[in-house]
Amino acid sequence: MTLADFDIDLFLREYWQRKPLLIRNPWAEWVNPLEPDDLAGLACEEEVESRLITQAGTDWAVEHGPLHEARFGELGDAPWTLLVQAVDHYVAEVAALMAPFRFIPNWRMDDVMVSYATDGGGVGPHFDQYDVFLIQGAGKRRWQIGGLCDEATPLRPHDDLRLLADFVPTQEWVLEPGDILYLPPGIAHDGVAVGPDCMTYSIGFRAPSQRDLIEDWSAHVAEGLAEDDRYADPGLPLQTNPGEITAEALARLHDLATQALADRAGFARWFGQASSTPKYPQADWRPEAPVLAEDVQDALNDGLPVRRNPASRFVFVRDGADALTLFVDGEAFACTGEAARFAEQLCAGDDVPVKTPDAAVLALIAALASQGSVTLDPED
Repeated sequence: MTLADFDIDLFLREYWQRKPLLIRNPWAEWVNPLEPDDLAGLACEEEVESRLITQAGTDWAVEHGPLHEARFGELGDAPWTLLVQAVDHYVAEVAALMAPFRFIPNWRMDDVMVSYATDGGGVGPHFDQYDVFLIQGAGKRRWQIGGLCDEATPLRPHDDLRLLADFVPTQEWVLEPGDILYLPPGIAHDGVAVGPDCMTYSIGFRAPSQRDLIEDWSAHVAEGLAEDDRYADPGLPLQTNPGEITAEALARLHDLATQALADRAGFARWFGQASSTPKYPQADWRPEAPVLAEDVQDALNDGLPVRRNPASRFVFVRDGADALTLFVDGEAFACTGEAARFAEQLCAGDDVPVKTPDAAVLALIAALASQGSVTLDPED
């Protein structure tokens, strides 16, 4: 799938993380990849994250899934919206929607949330802390765009929704099937279904906060530190005033607190593993038995490509001219030579044909298949 007449360089230069952009149907042929009944079926599954939002005037109520199938028949005529997270993990056709946006690095991609709304349904005016492409799948939705918000922006009291207390729209568009609206972080917006059977696909992008990075990285570093590595000051000089924390002491303390945190190679490895950890780690995609290199070779001999699991995350960090570390689902794989080149291909595309692989490539594919990150089965 590609976006016709879409200038990626222009978008990255002038719009990405700067301002909204409306893209009228850029697909060669738009086909809605998911039926409403199938989305409702996912919302009934225990392992799938979903929410049902119902409206009564200006009030919104939220029910968290899994939902019972009978619940949808009880909703009546009042506007309602169903939101299902990570649908790309379960529906290949929805996962394919991410391919045209791979000009954004893999580690930034989150998932595809799918919403279904009846006439007038929505989640209220709000803002998000991440970039998002909103693809209109079926029906119509009116989007109103407001100003830039931050943590000081007043919100209405609500336990589950971040509803803006004061929303003043400055732009408005009605999106039809195939249309795309890009929104950078912090932009106030409100989407309301116009007519029945409104489906929207939200491709979101992660952006770790400074607070989260510091907390998580420092916690990781602290786990590996020895309890005996303590402050020491042999040859302590006599101080004029015992109440002073001297510059020399502060320098030693600062070094003790920050030296391990400044390990750039360690940070790269930690972040590669952290950013590739599955969003829902409780999901187990492993095959019943480990995959052997011989199994991989047989599948490749049959012409089968290596296919990535849509629920898995693939990123890498270069270690040299012909070496890299591949991170998949929180695991690290050191790769050199042909294995490094294969790893790059795997990070760039969902299906990778492999011809005459060496032993290192076969071993890598077998390890990835054994943990459920890739498959060579055309039925999967």
